Amino acid sequence: MALDGYSDQKMSRQAMKAELLDAETEQRLARAWRDHRDEAALRRLITAYMRLAISMASKFRRYGAPMGDLIQEASLGLMKAADKFDPDRGVRFSTYAVWWIKASIQDYVMRNWSMVRTGSTASQKSLFFNLRRLQAKLEREAAERGERLDQHQLRQMVAAEMAVPVADVEMMEGRLSGSDFSLNATQSSDDDGREWIDALEDDGVQAAEAVEVAHDAETLRNWLSNALHGLNPRERYIVAERKLREEGKTLESLGAELGLSKERVRQLEAAAFAKMRRSLEGQSREVHHFLA
Repeated sequence: MALDGYSDQKMSRQAMKAELLDAETEQRLARAWRDHRDEAALRRLITAYMRLAISMASKFRRYGAPMGDLIQEASLGLMKAADKFDPDRGVRFSTYAVWWIKASIQDYVMRNWSMVRTGSTASQKSLFFNLRRLQAKLEREAAERGERLDQHQLRQMVAAEMAVPVADVEMMEGRLSGSDFSLNATQSSDDDGREWIDALEDDGVQAAEAVEVAHDAETLRNWLSNALHGLNPRERYIVAERKLREEGKTLESLGAELGLSKERVRQLEAAAFAKMRRSLEGQSREVHHFLA
């Protein structure tokens, strides 16, 4: 149902003039859409309940979204409800549609509340829409008992009430406390002030760490080169073809190439690895002894 070009007032006036469907007509229209994809029946069903969608959309105006966008999302939820509604279950369409309309509006509000996704789980969604209301309720009840709750106590009580971790409550408080700010904004009013992005920790490799990694890699390459040169030509060839190629050769193919059995190639490979292991261990001990 396209809403482009319609003002909030015009949509509301049209919705209020729409017919009121009795249960029998409602079921007949729903069956016509479900069984025969009758678009005229679908349009009539949706038009009749647009007043419900607009009424629910108006309840979310406090989140700062344009009323026209909220109504658009409500109408999308209404259409989803019409598409999935089963008239044979004996439930009125309005009862079924309420959930879909509300879910559609809530998803829209959360998507557009912040450039950073506010929440994706069911508990985070519940916190987003109920945190402030629940906090006010708990504070009011505490005041009636003559008590005053600090922030820590209030967060714990909210977490217990909604069965969510305290960390989720703290996170949502932060997300709801203010709007997004650009990291390119300056930290002071001066034109030459430092931008906030300059205060972020650099998570890249630091110079000292890069030098250390490069040094260790070069040392390891030298050790491996020395270990390889300690092998005889045939052992060195087997190791190179088996382990130093992008696609190493099989024992069978090497055996056919060298005129040896598969088992003999395996034995030579194992002997070569044993020599290399001893060479690497020896070089490592020399380094530790030098540093000690």
